[in-house]
Parts: sequence; structure tokens; C-alpha cells
Amino acid sequence: MIALIALQSSAKMGAKTTGDLPRMSSITVRKLDERLKKRLRVRAAKHGRSMEDEVRAILRGATGDGDQDDLGIAVHAPEVRPAGAGPASPADTPPVATTIRSARILLIIGGGIAAYKSLDLVRRLQDRGARLRCILTRAAHHFVTPLAVGALCGERAYTDLFDPRSELDVSHIRLARDTDLIVVAPATADLIARMAGGRADDLAAAVLLATDKPILIAPAMNPHMWAAKATQRNLARLVADGVRLVGPNAGEMAERGEAGTGRMAEPLEIAAAVEAIMRRPGPLTGKRVLVTSGPTAEPIDPVRVIANRSSGKQGHAIAAAAAAAGADVVLVSGPVNLPDPPCLAVVRVETAQQMLAAVEKTLPVDVAVFAAAVADWRPRHASQSKIKKHGRAPTLELVENPDILSTIAHRKSGRPRLVIGFAAETDHVVANAQAKLAKKGCDWILANDVSPETGIMGGDANTIHVVTADGVESWPPQSKNDVARALIERIAAAFQETKR
Repeated sequence: MIALIALQSSAKMGAKTTGDLPRMSSITVRKLDERLKKRLRVRAAKHGRSMEDEVRAILRGATGDGDQDDLGIAVHAPEVRPAGAGPASPADTPPVATTIRSARILLIIGGGIAAYKSLDLVRRLQDRGARLRCILTRAAHHFVTPLAVGALCGERAYTDLFDPRSELDVSHIRLARDTDLIVVAPATADLIARMAGGRADDLAAAVLLATDKPILIAPAMNPHMWAAKATQRNLARLVADGVRLVGPNAGEMAERGEAGTGRMAEPLEIAAAVEAIMRRPGPLTGKRVLVTSGPTAEPIDPVRVIANRSSGKQGHAIAAAAAAAGADVVLVSGPVNLPDPPCLAVVRVETAQQMLAAVEKTLPVDVAVFAAAVADWRPRHASQSKIKKHGRAPTLELVENPDILSTIAHRKSGRPRLVIGFAAETDHVVANAQAKLAKKGCDWILANDVSPETGIMGGDANTIHVVTADGVESWPPQSKNDVARALIERIAAAFQETKR
């Protein structure tokens, strides 16, 4: 089996590979057999990195001295760097302090073929010191048995809402309350629909309706079921209600010849998501943070769009850093080729109008960070069919998109306490950002030079100037993860200052 990895770099073709790895704009795994892909996902989850960043780490390790990892490739351990420490590797990720030891976790196993992975998940969580109880839906009995689950958990598995033994021992209300976190894995399309509809027709659904504890779901279903409008509506409802998601992943399905997005996240990925939710309180604990990220895509016709070169890396890094600091984070993301940060509420949009609607629906929040590169204009009328060439270019009538930053910053009610915008400029960076600060009505502007030679747009590093009413603070060049960490530290310090 051939694994072909394509590297796209801003470096010249003759540049040395090792030195240019931090400047790579993307890594694409073109062909990889399922066995290696699974091991790569597990390895990435173990290190708290995306698959793309894990490939970068492997490539860096392959060029130097290091220990052999479980894929048989020399690697180096990831370096934890303080904020402002200067340029770092693209694999550098914000630290997440976690405490899962002795946590009470209720695992609900849904009726899908992925239920067999839940047995491994039980062991992964127990290895981290968690105390587990398990509920099996009736459909789950077709894939795993209550006896097997109970043997692993160390106590019997709960199955029936009207089981006299359950009511005498632990009622569904106690199951809903005597826990720190509920994990649903696999979360089937049916179980997700019943959660969204507030059903209580079996033990699992009743517990999920009765709980006031955090809920993490790991969806698993056929790709067509995952893409169905009904499923996406139900997921949007759950996300709005505060339910967190991990996965699903793309790959081969259990059914022969079926492939796509719908595979349940690997047990190590789910365990990492649990750890992220159970992290110790941080400087933004109790704060609600909204982050926008990525570009928007304004349709010209069914195949063409007006967009920009934003990768979403900075916005996603800010969302992850805010979550690591204890905040309740909602990430509103345009179309990006990035994994969702774990344990965030992620709302996916395409256009500027959809992004504004999602942002307004998310309010109220304490902090809003508008890192998305929103398209300034859109076609007044998008063609319903592909525009054909007829010897002359079509005329596009453009209209201005809503200014999301200005709209939220000028709200008379429900305005976030701290509104932060970005200014991506190619000349007069600070001066233009100062003018934008006054015009938009926000509190801070993070300005950067996105001229092509900087490699910032779509790259892994950034150079930021923080523009406020009090002046300009210029930060040294550093990774986007370090920028995110430094920004969250500054936000936390600002809230601490207002308490004095």
C-alpha cells in the first residue's frame, strides 16, 4: 500500500526540507490505507494534535535523531512553549490542564456497529482514573452485551427504564445527576433525533433529558444519514443547547463499498475530548466566548464563489486556547480544511449573512473575537445553474455584505463586554487598524500584514499589533497557537483588571 503525502510550501523548490517545515501551508494525505490512517488518528489524539500537525511532527522527526514511534518513524516530543517565546513549530498546541481522575462518567452506548469501540473506550477512561457507569440502549444489545459492558465497568450495565432492579438500586434521575459528564458513544442518528426532540421513551433518552451535566456525543452513522438535512438540523439544535461533539471521522464504513464522513471517533480521541471537558478551572472559567474563523464563500453559481485565502488557523487556535482557559466557547466557522477543536460548540456557515445570523443567535457572550476573514461583497443575484462561457465574461453586480464586527460592536443591548476584531492589511498596517478601531466601535483590533511575502495568510506563524484606544502593542513573530495563547492571557488579564 502506497502512502503519498503532498507538501505545499511557500519556500522555493531548492530549499531544505527541515528548515522549511514551519512555512508549509498545507499537508495532504493523498493515499493511506485504513490501518495506517487509524493509527495516525490515534497517535494525533494521544499528542493532542490534528492529523495534519501530526504528519508535520513525523516529518520533522524523520529528518533528525529521535526515538521510533508506534508507526516506526523517528519523532521528537512536542515542545511546550510559553506565550511570546518567539517562533514555534506548527505542531505547537495550546496546553490543556485536565483532571479526569476519580471523575464520574456515565457512558451511553447506542445501537450501531461502532458500539464495539465503546468497550475499548471504557478501558481508556478507566486507565485515566475515571469511574464509569454504563447504559445500553435496546438496539445496542445487538452489538455488545450488558454482561461484557458490566464486566468491564465493574458494575452491572443499566438497560431498562422500567427495570425494578434499577429503580430500587439507582433510578434514572440519580443516573442523570450522580455524574460529572455523560458520554454518548456511539450516538446514532436515531438517538440524536430523540435527544433533539426531548424524548424520554427509554432509559438513555430519559437520563439525557433529566440531566444538568455536560454531554459529549460521538456521532456514528452512514455518511448519507450524517449528511441528511434532518440530522444536521438535529445536531444544530443540540449544539445550540450546549451539547459537545467529537467526530465523526471520514473513512470506510462497516458496510462494504460505503465510505465518507460518519465513522465514530477513535476511543483515544474521545478520551482526549473527555479530558478537555474535565479540565481544571482556568482564568476564563465561567466566561462565554464567541470566536469567528475562516473565510466566507459567497456563491456566484452552484460551482463558483467569491472567497479569500484565509485558512482559519488563527481563529481555530484562539477558540482552542479560550477553551483551554476554561471558557465556554462557541466557534462560528466558515469553510475550512481544519479539524474542529475538541469540546467546543462549532457552528458551520458558508456566507457572511449566515455567519452574522449564527453570531447573533449565539449572544449573549462575555467576549467576541472576530477572526474570520468575511468577504466584503457578494453577488446581488446568484445563478441557480452554472454560468456558461459565451465568448464574453459575465457581468457580476456586487452588493456589500453586512459588517459583522461593526454590527455587534454597536449593539445597544446585548453587546459583549469585550469586542475584538482583526485587520488584515497589506500596507499602512497600524494606521489602517487605528482607523478601523474608531470606525467599527470595537475595543481591540489585532492587525497583521498579510502581504504575500509574509506567508501569514494560510501559514502557521503570525505577527500581531494590538491596537486599542490606549495605544499600540507590537508582538514578536510567533506561531498562531502562541498568538492565541497570548491573546487569551491578555483577555483574562483585562477581566481581572475590571474586578479591582
